[in-house]
Amino acid sequence: MNGASREALAAARESLTALTDSTSADAAALADELAAVTALLEREVSLRRVLTDPAQDGEAKASLAHRVLGGQVSGPALDVISGMVRSRWSTPRDLVDAVEELADLADLVAAERDGSLDDVEDELFRFARTAASSPDLRSALTSRTAAPAAKSALVNTLLAGRVRPATERLVTRLVIQPRGRSLEAGLEALSKLAAERRNRSVAVVTSAVPLSDEQKRRLGASLAKLYGRQVHLNLDVDPEILGGIRVQVGDEVINGSVADRLERAQRRMAG
Repeated sequence: MNGASREALAAARESLTALTDSTSADAAALADELAAVTALLEREVSLRRVLTDPAQDGEAKASLAHRVLGGQVSGPALDVISGMVRSRWSTPRDLVDAVEELADLADLVAAERDGSLDDVEDELFRFARTAASSPDLRSALTSRTAAPAAKSALVNTLLAGRVRPATERLVTRLVIQPRGRSLEAGLEALSKLAAERRNRSVAVVTSAVPLSDEQKRRLGASLAKLYGRQVHLNLDVDPEILGGIRVQVGDEVINGSVADRLERAQRRMAG
């Protein structure tokens, strides 16, 4: 998002945080309601255009939101949406993206409240690795011909009772409503959103063998010092890197693997 939309999203996130911090609002129920609004705005192109029309008065747009959604969603959800449509958005699509992000954020708030946010981060990462390693599973989850109910049932079979409720809800929504995103991109975005909730970065750490608790502690401390904030470690094991570790934080890669050093040596010899 750029310009006005970025500012509007920041304001909406602050509004959601204030709402969930200061009231007894059910964050998980709020997430479901915001997801339903996302689906509505995705379908109704004319509605999202009217709700983001800069020529329309903000209060008039909020009033329209009340007429359309009143009785369909709770008061807290309606307050969030009304505040959002009063803001200025660069494109109608940005509003839909923002409502979807707030739905995901509300589920993460629910996980934070019950003390499972760290588990949710790890489970999203593990599910992404599982899907990436199984072409048949990925194909089933991303099929354009499969019915949403069938995809939901598949996610339930895979995850129910094995992960935290917030993880299952987040993955189910992503699979049913990918909205043009790949499964990998959607899971990565969810992981980043979970990390941001804790005001920390995510480091994907790949090693040839599992790291010991002391190695993980030292690595986490070193990365926190390097980036100036807490860093959550998503750990993966890949024997093909031979030894050492590979660390990726966002777009930055710190590669200390033996395989990488051998490859660089071979390039120098070839040159």
